Amino acid sequence: MNTSHLRPPLRSPRITAPAIALASALGLATLSACAAGDDTDRSPKAADGKLDVVASFYPMEYLAKEIGGDHVTVTGLTKPGQEPHDLELRPRQVASLKKAGAILYLKGLQPAVDDAIKQSGNKNVADAASFTSLKPHGTEVDGHHHEDEHSHHGHHHAHGHVHGGDDPHIWLDPAKYAEVAKGVNNTLAKADPAHREIFRKNTDLLVKKLEDLDKKFADGLRNRASDTFITTHAAFGYLAERYGLTEEAISGIDPVSEPSAARIVELHKLAKEHHVGTVFFETIASPATAKTLAGDLGLRTDVLDPLEGITDKSKGNDYIEVMNSNLTALQRALGTSTP
Repeated sequence: MNTSHLRPPLRSPRITAPAIALASALGLATLSACAAGDDTDRSPKAADGKLDVVASFYPMEYLAKEIGGDHVTVTGLTKPGQEPHDLELRPRQVASLKKAGAILYLKGLQPAVDDAIKQSGNKNVADAASFTSLKPHGTEVDGHHHEDEHSHHGHHHAHGHVHGGDDPHIWLDPAKYAEVAKGVNNTLAKADPAHREIFRKNTDLLVKKLEDLDKKFADGLRNRASDTFITTHAAFGYLAERYGLTEEAISGIDPVSEPSAARIVELHKLAKEHHVGTVFFETIASPATAKTLAGDLGLRTDVLDPLEGITDKSKGNDYIEVMNSNLTALQRALGTSTP
């Protein structure tokens, strides 16, 4: 007997309102994910909606904050007081480079950072060294000094230069630092086009501050009794060149390198010949060698800050303040008189 007519009719599965809502949400999420995957120009934002910027060390952090203002969240790879030249990155820091909306660094200064950035594949990267011209400020090969066209005596040492022997300390020349600022502006504008005009205005204000600082240095060092100053490590070659001074470094570009006995003898002679009254040391590196040299010669010691980081020992809270302190220290050391 055919009993098919006794079976209850098949029913379509009931689709509830919550199920529809869930499906819609999943669909939108999928579409959004696809859109984000297709939008190669979109840069990651921090949780607060600001552009997430990673800066390799303090001079790049300062530019990011001054130019980005309220529209960026800045993370520094180098902690305050940490020597940037020999920085080693933790896995979490390496991972942050892949996710960053923009990266600011100085190629060649920190090899570990260079490698991590290359591996990150990040497209919004600002290399400070590419925004201005770099130069060697004296080199030492096999114990012999080789003079370059910009050093007066050719006594600057070089142990950790970027770009095949170039001095990386471009931020200590306000004019060069302003050129770097303009390059950083372009990178941030590319990463976050919606705030392009704000970044440009902030850059203009920063460049004006740096131009004023440059003029202050030029005027403040014009009437001086001496041109020569002695520092712990060769960080001030660009500053010296800009204002017609001669830097004599105890060590090389690397602040922890030890000077040779011959170099110490040479510095004794130079200090007497050029009437040097002060030996400068810095806040991050050990002052022991500088103080020993000063003690042997009966000279004063003072701080000349290479501004590789701001600490509680820094004579100022930011780049401009510390550079003004550096100017005052140089004026004392060089016997600068008022016109």
